[in-house]
Amino acid sequence: MRKLKSDTVVVKIGTSSLTYPNGKMNYRRIEKLVMVLSDLKNQGKHVVLVSSGAIGVGVAKLNLQKKPTEVKEKQATAAVGQCQLMAIYDKFFAQYGQDVAQILITKYIIDNEHSRHNAVNTFSTLLDMGVIPIVNENDVISTEEIEFGDNDTLSAYVARLVGADLLIILTDIDGYYSENPKENPDAKLIRDIYTITDEIKEKAGGAGSKMGTGGMYTKILAAEIAKQDEITTVIARGDDPEIIYQIIDGEAVGTAFHSGKETV
Repeated sequence: MRKLKSDTVVVKIGTSSLTYPNGKMNYRRIEKLVMVLSDLKNQGKHVVLVSSGAIGVGVAKLNLQKKPTEVKEKQATAAVGQCQLMAIYDKFFAQYGQDVAQILITKYIIDNEHSRHNAVNTFSTLLDMGVIPIVNENDVISTEEIEFGDNDTLSAYVARLVGADLLIILTDIDGYYSENPKENPDAKLIRDIYTITDEIKEKAGGAGSKMGTGGMYTKILAAEIAKQDEITTVIARGDDPEIIYQIIDGEAVGTAFHSGKETV
């Protein structure tokens, strides 16, 4: 049984967990995610959601055949998708009596001391007001110089900004395996990791789903970033968001990258 502190929790969910393989929104899963996060909020926890999906939702909304490759098309698609994504979240959270706020971030905000300080104050004030921040990278204006490139990395920096105890990354795989489970059926799921080695990074694999950007490698890097501020990261399958309860209750699900503060 893990003992994880969870007064402030950041949950990141990927595009593959929010949509069906055809790119259409999985409303049942989104509503369950919203229910779980609202319940955690009602328990007195501070909750932040980092949500991918803007470009994927935009692709479906615009009836595009595939994710665009040109920067200007990605940005336009993200603008359309982000609008619909927030409308969906706002509707579902309202059903559970929760107020939400949209926060769009670029890497510049993290790198610039003044902007970072302002971001910390905004998050802190929203959480004190009982609002659930919903964060995404500002794909509409991001360029190579100011983008994170994936929301796994973004979620780790957000966890540091809000002083989180726990970062939960929900994805389409059970956790970190000793080998690629899609290629090796004998690959073993590793439940607990205390030191992120070069070997672990090398085995992490490549890109994620056709609608998303991150693979296991970016999640390992996110765990490494979070660990710098003694934040534990748990990577787990997101097809049933109630797994968040199991993680917080200390059950050995997914893979936990321990901060060193917990007793296991």
